Amino acid sequence: MQKSTLLFLLLLISAYAFHIGRQRSRQLVDGKVKNLHSLPSYYGYYTALWSLLPPLALVFLWIAFETSVINNMVLASLPNANSDMPTELKGLLINDLNNALGGNYGDAKPELKDSVEYLRNLKIRSNWLLSFLAISLALLGAFFGRSHITKEHRARNQVERTAMAFLVGSSLIAILTTLGIVLSVLFESIRFFDKVPVTDFLFGLQWSPQIAMRADQAGSAGAFGAVPLFTGTLLISSIALIVAVPIGLMSAIYLAEYASLKFRSVAKPLLEILAGIPTVVYGFFAVLTVAPYIRELGTDLGLNVSSESALAAGLVMGIMIIPFVSSLSDDFINAVPQSLRDGAYALGATQSETIRQVVIPAALPGIVGGILLAASRAIGETMIVVMAAGLAANLTANPLEAVTTVTTQIVTLLVGDQEFDSPKTLAAFALGLVLFLVTLVLNIIALHIVRKYREQYE
Repeated sequence: MQKSTLLFLLLLISAYAFHIGRQRSRQLVDGKVKNLHSLPSYYGYYTALWSLLPPLALVFLWIAFETSVINNMVLASLPNANSDMPTELKGLLINDLNNALGGNYGDAKPELKDSVEYLRNLKIRSNWLLSFLAISLALLGAFFGRSHITKEHRARNQVERTAMAFLVGSSLIAILTTLGIVLSVLFESIRFFDKVPVTDFLFGLQWSPQIAMRADQAGSAGAFGAVPLFTGTLLISSIALIVAVPIGLMSAIYLAEYASLKFRSVAKPLLEILAGIPTVVYGFFAVLTVAPYIRELGTDLGLNVSSESALAAGLVMGIMIIPFVSSLSDDFINAVPQSLRDGAYALGATQSETIRQVVIPAALPGIVGGILLAASRAIGETMIVVMAAGLAANLTANPLEAVTTVTTQIVTLLVGDQEFDSPKTLAAFALGLVLFLVTLVLNIIALHIVRKYREQYE
């Protein structure tokens, strides 16, 4: 039985357990629910949890250890396998067996065909054994939960404690995942800074991470000055925000304050479609339409415009992030109480004065949040920059020249087979760490500004 089918059956059993648990609670009091400590649905949830959580725990533990146990059993059955065999060779043998099992037996060596069949039988037996144990445990859990239902049983308390434990566990997983990401980037960055001085990385003006494979080759030492990368990132992001913030904010004000309900119901979904377009489509649009137009326009004006420019990437990226500013700003403007508008009108303010002096200050925290989200989206964008701005790490503030960004270089450095002892590869983690710290500082500054305006308004 496939594990997906097993999970579906476990859900069906838990649904049945919910039904019998609720029915059992009603039978105990002859339908007089007020004599129960908890509502009948809580007794159903209690029984369903007993039938679902233990088999789910078994399934997850089984999945976690199944592969290693089966691999060890298969390796032990091989005549030429022994404890002294290198781990890499064992891994290659297992990969060959799995590849042969996934394709056809003709891909396997003749002496391994019996092991392939043995591996297949072990996986089949493992699936059926897991299915039998999990379904049995689910039925036993349902019986156990139903048998412990009494009139005085505090089902609601136990269900709510279980739900609270689940929520706390989910929060811990999110926190630990974030901590793991930060620590992994930090440790790899420390390894990079052991090879390249921090000052050279932060204040260097040349970025050329290509290093030679041998010491006797030319250019054996790369240049890891990150200033051109961050300059290009800020240049393209600034252009994108210059485009997105006014258009997004003005469209949000119009949709929230001036547009009719009929027009709003059509225009708002159409505007938000921009957020669902894949970035590679924006990249094609930038390369095939925007960049040639800017180049031709610059030629007519006597300007030297690169075929890949920061201006083309920034303009298209600004179009892409308009919904982030518009949608969030519109939601927060609509959240401003109507009583504030009515009070301003009663004092003789016009609609435009009410919007400028009452609505916008009240919705300012949400608007700033939307702009921050748009800025983070712009800083983290890669595909548009790769296709429209190029890969040249030029230190320039001219939007008509080709530049690159931090995220683009991270992708470039980590593409293909890499050696994680090389400064070239480790530089990607250092770039990610510095970008994370810069974004964190910007968010702290923005939070301070939001709190200042909010206190002033209140």
